This record gives sequence, structure tokens and C-alpha cells, in this order.
Amino acid sequence: MDFSLDQETAALRDRVRAFVEEVVIPREGEVAKDLGRMEEVLRELQKEAKARGLFLPHMPKELGGLGLSWRQLAVVLEEAGRSLLGPRALNAAAPDEGNMHLLHRVANEAQKRRYLYPLLSGEVRSGFAMTEPMGAGADPNLLKATARRKGRGFVLEGRKWFTTGAEGAAFFIVLARAEEGPTMFLVDRDHPGLKLVRTIPTMDHWGPGGHGEILLEGCEVGEEAVLGEPGKGFHYAELRLDPARLTHCMRWLGVGVRATELAQEYALRRESFGKRLAEHQGVQFMIADSHIELHAARLMVWHAAWKLDRGERIRHEASMAKVFVAEAVGRAVDRAVQITGGLGISEDTPLSIFYREVRPFRIYDGPSEVHRASIGKRALYKGLRP
Repeated sequence: MDFSLDQETAALRDRVRAFVEEVVIPREGEVAKDLGRMEEVLRELQKEAKARGLFLPHMPKELGGLGLSWRQLAVVLEEAGRSLLGPRALNAAAPDEGNMHLLHRVANEAQKRRYLYPLLSGEVRSGFAMTEPMGAGADPNLLKATARRKGRGFVLEGRKWFTTGAEGAAFFIVLARAEEGPTMFLVDRDHPGLKLVRTIPTMDHWGPGGHGEILLEGCEVGEEAVLGEPGKGFHYAELRLDPARLTHCMRWLGVGVRATELAQEYALRRESFGKRLAEHQGVQFMIADSHIELHAARLMVWHAAWKLDRGERIRHEASMAKVFVAEAVGRAVDRAVQITGGLGISEDTPLSIFYREVRPFRIYDGPSEVHRASIGKRALYKGLRP
């Protein structure tokens, strides 16, 4: 594996870095003061990203994307992730990014025209409705939502929650249990049988649309609403989740890097007990630990991306990366808050926002404990070498 960046990728990285530094980061303050302006700011940032040729880095060129390899995408999304607004400005943030990949691979042409193409352009947002209260979540086999046959269509019944981006989404990919087995359906937000019960109050606030609780009640859909084939819902979920876990890691890695940079800048100018914080060995240790862990995290991401580029499955590698990166970035942000002290817990820097936003990453797309159990089982029963 070659760890160097080719000229094209290095130049693109620099362009994304310039965009984030010059355009995106200066808008963070106004969003922090008024989260209600998030959607408006993102529309303006997406317009600028399109003008700079940075939009849709994760999609193929024939769909208007940049046609990057997974390894190139890792570099781009890390740079974009230096701001919580960055990946959304490129239209490469969850859940839309994962939904785009799934629709591109599974949807028929009519479904692509109706759902995928508006999503690609940034005209609409989407949701992925799998998780349920006391039902499907870390264990998808607990899926309780049902899809009952009625004529040539289905009637969906059930309750979903923690559907990211639900408020303001144009449509949802809904997982329900049909006679054939778990099946995915495309359901419009304005369908009379789909009700957004509430946006759940959570510790993270910087995701447009929040995390919604959805009620499916007498939700009748035709056969054309089935995404792919009936009974293959879990298979499609795996197709979506392995790359989505990895792109989550790419984006959050940028948060850890920027948090550490902010801590370093502060340590070099803040004096305490007769010398700069940077001269205190305890601070040096914290900075060193963050560098060590973020470097290891980046290598894990790059290796998994390299395997994807070779056409290999990355279930094991994606799980390991998800656990390690989520925890490493969390520790890096925590150290940055500790080093910057009172300033770090204020919102005069983005560190306290990072701290709140990054904590749920250890739960998104599977809790660390569930991934550890899966990693251990594969290692023990499939004879995998460490």
C-alpha cells in the first residue's frame, strides 16, 4: 500500500482545506448563535461548494460527483470534517450520503429520478428509518415494524425513532418486516400514513432535522415503493452500513484533528505557573496521546478504504475502525477541552460543541460494545489473525 498522495489528491485536499478555512468556518458562529439558520447557511455553503467544484465527492462523475476512490474520499472528508458544517456543505454527510450510495446501487430508474437525483443536487434531505423503541437498533433482528400485503401493495405499521434528519426530510427509507422477510420501502414525508410524532431532545444539535420519532399507521404504499427486492432488507442495510461507518470515521477524524490544533495553539500562547502551557510535561503528554491515536485512526481508515477500492468486503475492518476512531476522537476532543480549560467549555471556541456532538458517535451505527462482540466472535470462530 502506497501512503503517498498523488498530485491530484493533494491538490483537491488543499482546495477543500481552503474552502473550509475561508468559507465554512467563518459561518460557524452565526449557526452557533441561532441553530434555526442552519438550513439557510448550508444552502449558501453548498452553492459555493458547487462553484468550487467540490460538491458530491463520494459519487461517480456520471451522477455529477467527483468520482473519487475511497482512499481519496478519506482525505477529502477528513478535511471537510474540520467543521461540523463542512461535510454538509459538500453534500456528503449522514444520513444522505449513505442513502445516496444505497439508492445508486439498488433503486430502479424511476426511483432514482424521484428520490436519488433531487438528493444528489441538494434540493432535498432524506432519512433512514430502521431504529425502533425497544425494537430494531443495535440488533436489527428485533425489527417489529410490519409490511402487510394488500392487493398489489403493502400496509406499513410500526414506530421508528432516532431517525436522523427527520424534520424537513422529503422522504424516508423505511425497513419493515414483510412476508418475504425484512424489506426496504421508499415513503414520502407527506404520506398520510406517516406521522412525525416529535423531534427527540438530544445532546447533539448540529444535525439538520434532529432525530425524529415516526409513527407508521395504515401507511399504504404500492409495489413501486419497494427498494430492491422484498426480503433483502438486511442485505441492503449491510451494503449501506459498512461504507457509511467508514465515512463517519473519515468525517469525525477531521473534528479530532481540529480540536487538537486548537488545543496546541492555546497551549503555545497561554502562560501558567511561570511558563507556557506547552512547556508543561502534562500538556505535552496529552498532545502526544492525541497525535498517536489520531495517526493510528487515520491509518485504520485508509486501510479499510484501500480494501474497498480493491472490491473487498470490510465488515471486520469497518467495525474495528468504528470503535477505535469514535473513541480516539472522543478522547482527543476531551483532552482539547481540558487543555483549554474555561475557554474550552465556553462556546467562544467550537470545542464544547465538538464535545457534545462527538459523544453519540460511539452509539451511531452500532454501539462500541456491539462491534467489539462481533469483532471478537469473528476472530474466535473464523480463525482471523490479529
